[in-house]
Amino acid sequence: MTKPAKDEKAKLRRGFGRLVALGVLLVVAGLVGLVYTGVATLTSMLLFGWLLLIGGVVGLLHAIEGRGSNFFWLAVIVAALNIAAGVVILKSPDAAADALAMFAALLFLTAGLFRLVGGLVVRGPQFGLTLLLGAFDLLLGILVLGSWPSSSQYVIGTFFSLALLFDGLGLIATGFGGRRIVGMVEDASGVGKAGPGDASKPVQAE
Repeated sequence: MTKPAKDEKAKLRRGFGRLVALGVLLVVAGLVGLVYTGVATLTSMLLFGWLLLIGGVVGLLHAIEGRGSNFFWLAVIVAALNIAAGVVILKSPDAAADALAMFAALLFLTAGLFRLVGGLVVRGPQFGLTLLLGAFDLLLGILVLGSWPSSSQYVIGTFFSLALLFDGLGLIATGFGGRRIVGMVEDASGVGKAGPGDASKPVQAE
């Protein structure tokens, strides 16, 4: 194997190793968030607010740079709405969490009803699974809505922590899978290579 190829494979292994390390951090953060859901809710809302605020400022700057375009005022309005939403969330994260929890509950209720009705009407090959998912969404929406607004203290944090957990597990699986593939390529590249002393000697004629 040539030296450049070895260097490339070493870089790939280090890159996949970083993915595994990042995945472990996300998994730990997700597990901590599931234990301290109130802190996770507040953290997620503050992060969401800052993302909206920064995104709105960047969008406004881009709109000003391209003010000669036909969508200038639309871009300005969207950026202003993002900035306003970010400021409101950062100023009142608890009220924003209440609103998002209400929105999540209504979303689960709507999705559950659509799945149940659609499953009963269509009766496709996934009929049982569709009804099960619809009933689960409906039950989750009822539970969140039934204990609202107190449920907002843990609903958003739980969803945020679960997202971190599953993203971390995905990164860990990708990192280990990538390192394994690199190792298999290295093993395959070394198979069938003859050493310097393995060449057969020519037969001399008598």
